[in-house]
Amino acid sequence: MSDSGGFTTMAGAKAEKEAPQIGVGMLGYAFMGKAHSNAFKKIPYMMYPPPAVPVLAAICGRNREAVAEAAKRYGYAKYYTDWRAMLEDEHVQLFDNGAPNNMHAGPSIAAAQAGKHVICEKPLGRNPEESKAMWEAAEKAGVKHMVAFNYRFVPAIRQARELIESGALGRIYHYRAVYLQEWVMPHYGTPMIWRLNKAEAGAGTLGDLGAHIIDLGRFLIGEIESVGAMMRTFIPQRPLADGSPATVDVDDAFVATVAFANGAIGTLEATRFAAGRKNHEVIEINGEKGSIVFNLERLNELEVYWVGEGRKETQGFTNVLVSEPYHPWWSNWWPQGHMIGWEHTFVHELTHFLDCIVNDKDVAPYGATFEDGYRADCVCAAIAESAATKRQVDVMY
Repeated sequence: MSDSGGFTTMAGAKAEKEAPQIGVGMLGYAFMGKAHSNAFKKIPYMMYPPPAVPVLAAICGRNREAVAEAAKRYGYAKYYTDWRAMLEDEHVQLFDNGAPNNMHAGPSIAAAQAGKHVICEKPLGRNPEESKAMWEAAEKAGVKHMVAFNYRFVPAIRQARELIESGALGRIYHYRAVYLQEWVMPHYGTPMIWRLNKAEAGAGTLGDLGAHIIDLGRFLIGEIESVGAMMRTFIPQRPLADGSPATVDVDDAFVATVAFANGAIGTLEATRFAAGRKNHEVIEINGEKGSIVFNLERLNELEVYWVGEGRKETQGFTNVLVSEPYHPWWSNWWPQGHMIGWEHTFVHELTHFLDCIVNDKDVAPYGATFEDGYRADCVCAAIAESAATKRQVDVMY
């Protein structure tokens, strides 16, 4: 590293030896397939020297024309329309599951049994039973396993964890989290899609958005012991492709109170009916020595307030730009103040997983293992049960 004109820049690290190659087999080519493929392509030259060089060996999807186009676009060596055939490919060592939720368990379990390391999108399973089976299969096979809770890999979130672990915030009193979107509101005319069908998605907003803020609560604060919740479905029917009506059997929104094992309390709220909100994930943590606030749409920043000796109690929150070279991952990117974005969380996440594979490191505690995915699903199940029974529910792990 060298300093020039007030900017800290990378002088160009040298790789001491050739990095091993890891063949990647991707299931899914849409939203997450695109995000993960983009990250794999960036790792060799941005996270330099990389722990391993990901080789885009194969991609799989049901639509032959679409998956062939995806293979060409992203640079995969070959494509498949049957994930079972892809898992037989000896060039695939890491299975990346970015398929819809009903395709998480079967392919991931089969991949583990075939000796492939597995990263799977969230929520891990449609229910705790599925995710527990996935966790047990991966453990039995002795492969590395990870749930793609990518917000653990935002530099500001990792910095928040380090502040909490250091004791800087003292005792934690509150965890407050919201995740708000708007894309299924009436004016969008969203038809019946898999995310609105319980058989395919397992849950609605609870699994799609709630799983993220549940995982961040566990990652930053600790285990969740009990919950109290309400859920709503605002539009009970949506049209299929042929115009016929279909029943929406998942939640459009939920709110919950949560109790943590360490005595902290929290609130969780997620909805896809918040007009004007595109991807508004905000968490606030209040401790005895200070508070921190994070907003995903301003992901390079933390709002920080400190209390105590020598501080003016009326000064309010201070905006801290998390872009210094000593902040998590920043030495691999740009000079201070030159921002990174949402896509880079996947670069950090997948680099971590590759490092764990080739150097036999534990995915936990910074990465989310299948056990973490299972525990997040247990919290989701308790929230659904609380909403249905209108009572406080203990989380059963």
